[in-house]
Amino acid sequence: MEEERREELLELGSARLAGRDAIHCLTIVGQIEGHQMLSSQTKTTRYEHILPLLASIEESPDIDGLLILLNTAGGDVEAGLAIAELIAGMDKPTVSLVLGGGHSIGVPLAVAAKTSFIVPSATMTIHPVRMNGMMLGVPQTMNYFEKMQDRITRFVAKNSHIKPERFKELMMERDELVLDIGTVLDGKAAVEEGLIDNCGSLSDAVKRLYEMIEEEKAKNPEKIVKKAAKSSKSTKSTKSTKKTTQKSSEKGEKKRKAVAVKSRNAEINGALYGAIPRDLRGEQR
Repeated sequence: MEEERREELLELGSARLAGRDAIHCLTIVGQIEGHQMLSSQTKTTRYEHILPLLASIEESPDIDGLLILLNTAGGDVEAGLAIAELIAGMDKPTVSLVLGGGHSIGVPLAVAAKTSFIVPSATMTIHPVRMNGMMLGVPQTMNYFEKMQDRITRFVAKNSHIKPERFKELMMERDELVLDIGTVLDGKAAVEEGLIDNCGSLSDAVKRLYEMIEEEKAKNPEKIVKKAAKSSKSTKSTKSTKKTTQKSSEKGEKKRKAVAVKSRNAEINGALYGAIPRDLRGEQR
């Protein structure tokens, strides 16, 4: 079990926290990788790893809540939105904490949780959608950009307290960035704009997640009974397996000892027989 958790931490950047309730901690760092692989020198979060992990967390009876730690520069828009939509659609208590930065598509990821936190020193960059590579200079391209931005705006407005109009204003701000248009918000400003719920650190986020788990348990006491029953059944099954293994081991040990005794007796009998003179054994020379 410890080896599995270690591999999960190394491969996916996630870990199970040891506390009064079972909390799964998921990190979203670097760039969000989409359909194309980024260079090996770039730290990435791969959506093909995160999506099934989120589904597993949602369906696992052994996990009570999800803590998401964010420090991302953004990345692929559709991959980021896919992860954000899954987080927003979870029934289990979810809390996000922005550390360092939650830029670009990191904004929808930060607000996707049921409660969001940001440390005072963190920043969030809001800017229009960009595209790398070749593009056609036709009206349809601009329409595509506008639709993509509308998708992001609707999601952010739905999962936070900021108005769509205000979010677009921040997105199109021209006096904030030198080489781009948009806005950079620090922790306090992100909360004042209604983008993030609270300004705090790890202890605040964990405390709030525990509170949400307790509230969820109070609303659905039958889940606690089912979980306790399953845990008891699992414990009994483990004990039964241990007993079966112990009995099998004991039986094997007895059989091994019997074979060893039989082999030893054969050796002794052979030695005694060899010590008897041949004429007394009735053998002919």
